[in-house]
Amino acid sequence: MDYDLIFVLGVLCCAFAIPALISAFSDRRFPRVAVLLVVLGGVSIAYAAQENPGVYGVGVIDEIFVDVIGRYLV
Repeated sequence: MDYDLIFVLGVLCCAFAIPALISAFSDRRFPRVAVLLVVLGGVSIAYAAQENPGVYGVGVIDEIFVDVIGRYLV
């Protein structure tokens, strides 16, 4: 199992939750999708960090993204 891919998908889920949250608040409805994305992303990030300790941090997020994109898209 590729923990880098799980980490990147978790970060992307959390990033996509921001527009969903803003959209829900502007329409004055409960942000169900945003909450689901934050929970899914948080669990994914926590799982990857727990299974591969000491690797993930704020300073290496860009390197992990480039590595995953290079591994799966090229």
